[in-house]
Amino acid sequence: MHFGKEAKEATGRVVVKVPASTANLGPGFDSLGMALSLYSWISMTPAESTRIILVGDNLEGISQDKTNLVYVVAQAVFEKAGVRIPELEIGIRSDIPLTRGLGSSASAIVGALVAANSMIGNALTEDELFQMATALEKHPDNVGASLYGGIIAAAWDGARAEYVRIEPPSGMDVLVAIPEFELSTKKARNVLPDRISMEDAVFNVTHSSLLTAALASGRLDLLAHAMRDRLHQPYRAALIPGMEKILLEATEHGALGAVLSGAGPTILLLARSGDSNNEKLVAFVEEVMASEGVAVTTRWLTPCLQGPQVQLVGENDPEFNLEPHQILSNAKVEVGA
Repeated sequence: MHFGKEAKEATGRVVVKVPASTANLGPGFDSLGMALSLYSWISMTPAESTRIILVGDNLEGISQDKTNLVYVVAQAVFEKAGVRIPELEIGIRSDIPLTRGLGSSASAIVGALVAANSMIGNALTEDELFQMATALEKHPDNVGASLYGGIIAAAWDGARAEYVRIEPPSGMDVLVAIPEFELSTKKARNVLPDRISMEDAVFNVTHSSLLTAALASGRLDLLAHAMRDRLHQPYRAALIPGMEKILLEATEHGALGAVLSGAGPTILLLARSGDSNNEKLVAFVEEVMASEGVAVTTRWLTPCLQGPQVQLVGENDPEFNLEPHQILSNAKVEVGA
């Protein structure tokens, strides 16, 4: 993608595919994020009157008027670029479950930013989009991972965000255990203490540094030690039955490490690709959660190596006159699996 051009009149339709993300990776609270092979799609085009079309599952409760997050973010892009496009036809489809700790809001923000910017000829730079996304999300880890792909180490001081992208180590798969109950980020943050001890602060700083170095150098053998946390997971454990046992014992069942994904309730486990113990790891996680009376969906994913993929559909293209639900129902074919 090329960014930073002068704004031009919006024409055609844009379809954007955005990866999900996991944040924190244990000790890297609000600073480490990784893109995952689970996706959402946004279709956007100028219209005579605004329409928001929701396609498929995982969108319950999403507004279909101008309060919709995608519409609001798109208008912020137009305003910053000095462009006026008050009416939009927006289609949204997502395979990312809401409020489960897999970056659903971050993917919506990034998708809206990239789609709106693409409509006006990429008038804003990629860095401008990153700064806007971070300010909207209030932390850079999820949005950075969805925008740049791979693993992101980032920091935000309330005014500016900076990041370094790390290529994920080869031979590493991701198991997510997604409970059927939702957990809002606000509720998960409300259980965190206002102050922590110097001992716990040093513990997290050192482990986060080790984890970042281990990921950057491909030292999978260090992940079990490096992914330990004292800043947020111990306080959130009471909100997620079974989590504490899984985090303590997952390495005994073949995991490289186990953490809470973002604010939860999804639990994320890293494992070596093709390891003979991987199915036993799934069974262990499902048994622990079942013993707590919690139904979970387990999925194997991989780190996603790229950020948003953009398809431009011109007014003369056959797909232009299709309804958003038709375009997004076939989005895996149109934008790439």
